[in-house]
Amino acid sequence: MRRFWLGLAVASALSACGGGNPFNTDNDDDTDTGSDTSTDTDTGSTVPASVAGDVISVNYVSSDDTIFITGIANDDVPYTRNAALDRTGSDGSVYQAYTYQEHSQAPHSTAYFREMEGGYAMVVATGNGPSGYYMSGTHFGSDGSFTAPTDGDGDPLGAVSYAGTYIGLLNVAGSGEDLLPTDAGTDPSLIPSQVAEVTGDVFILADFGTDGAIDGRIYNRTVVDDPGTSVADLELVPTSIGSDGTFEGTVEVGTESVGSYAGVFTGDGATAVAGTVYATDHISDYGSDVIEYGAFVIGQCATTSSHSDCPSDE
Repeated sequence: MRRFWLGLAVASALSACGGGNPFNTDNDDDTDTGSDTSTDTDTGSTVPASVAGDVISVNYVSSDDTIFITGIANDDVPYTRNAALDRTGSDGSVYQAYTYQEHSQAPHSTAYFREMEGGYAMVVATGNGPSGYYMSGTHFGSDGSFTAPTDGDGDPLGAVSYAGTYIGLLNVAGSGEDLLPTDAGTDPSLIPSQVAEVTGDVFILADFGTDGAIDGRIYNRTVVDDPGTSVADLELVPTSIGSDGTFEGTVEVGTESVGSYAGVFTGDGATAVAGTVYATDHISDYGSDVIEYGAFVIGQCATTSSHSDCPSDE
């Protein structure tokens, strides 16, 4: 739990778009979802503490299209589908929104999910409560279908490109368009905030050969509710790829370390990659206390991505 930074943000509208089921359900009858209406996925896979934040596990109930997040305030409450807050990238990719607010003076929570080729990632954050503190974190995983891409001779490929879009959440107040209305005369200090979102693009290079390394950049970054704010690129410092397709590395702005990233390649031939990010003290307009958690699920340029920044000669 961390202090919520009550920044003033300018309201801004972004077109919303609905989508399909962002989860990889496997009909796990033993899942404790907090609901007895369905049996679904427990996505309690191991995520490094460097990016997990307050999140412990995530459960999905397909019959209700709701999720339950353990570790965030109010465990075992239903986050319900909220298509009005979906974020759609330039390539048509959609991060689907789920939200929860118990009543008008309780914290508002926002979660974003995306799934592709058996990999998924999630970012969640609550706005401030009466004490001025909030909770946030990320989660990612896959169905375990990863195999490294190979050339015609069966040798692992190097310099494989991935491109797509990104969603992040800040400990900064957004426009508040999804907050429940408070009663007239409510003390301003008791009115909660809705967290601000960051959108952007992601480009990753992966070498599945001898080096087994990954690096990349999160760029074209915009605070949706405060688009005039200058937001630096996040550089994903080179790190190794494990034999199971997982990775964990450092995030930099310029030469300064500002956080961590982690994730997993997924699909036959590593057709996609899902990952999450933590960064702090990286947006100068918001001061040193700013915190961002984010997620990306993007496709391989040669097979599954339609992003405009994919190289045409790959």
